[in-house]
Amino acid sequence: MTQHADDPASAPHAGGPELRLATVTRQAEEAEAVVSAELPRDRTQAILEATKQVGTLLKQQGHRFALAGSVAAYAHGAGAHFQHDTDFCVRAEDADAVAGTLREGGLKVWTPPEDWLLKTECFGQPVDIILRLAHRPVTTEMLDRAVELPVDSVRMPVLSATDLVSSLLSAFSEHYCDFGSVLPVARALREKVDWGQVRRECGDEPMPAAFLFLLERLSVIPPWKERP
Repeated sequence: MTQHADDPASAPHAGGPELRLATVTRQAEEAEAVVSAELPRDRTQAILEATKQVGTLLKQQGHRFALAGSVAAYAHGAGAHFQHDTDFCVRAEDADAVAGTLREGGLKVWTPPEDWLLKTECFGQPVDIILRLAHRPVTTEMLDRAVELPVDSVRMPVLSATDLVSSLLSAFSEHYCDFGSVLPVARALREKVDWGQVRRECGDEPMPAAFLFLLERLSVIPPWKERP
């Protein structure tokens, strides 16, 4: 038995496939809107707000520290090309006191498997409290060389441009060698950096030496003239 074309059973149901498709599309759009609402509207500003909050907590309690990493480069005048977190340097002997201050400020602090830093989170952004910078301990002398600079609207100690660039180059190895992320920083800060000091600290290692050679070929820094 065949059905005629005008048989009501063979006609599309009102609100059938078309209605289901519209419903699925609307649900997808609503789900996307919920996810978007949970994400920071401006990740750069969120990292800056976290930096200012943690820096203010440390300043209020008189802790010795210095801002490091990509946010420190921004404070020195580089572009706001932030990585996934913000970094602060403190001495190992001050770690417990710093952790206590952050906890009193309402932040959770924990120790990751790496024994050279503490971690916290502020405004949904990861914050690293670094005790050793590029395999070197954070020292009083390093913090003494820090300069006070504005970070958005809050002034705080920031690693000197020389210490900052030296730490970035010293982190290069056979397993991590991202020249592309450090090149803009080197270009922006080249007038502030003691390149002779950078060469003395890390220029004998192959990856930093290769990056310094690249800077010479790009005319970011002058060629190094070996002393007799």
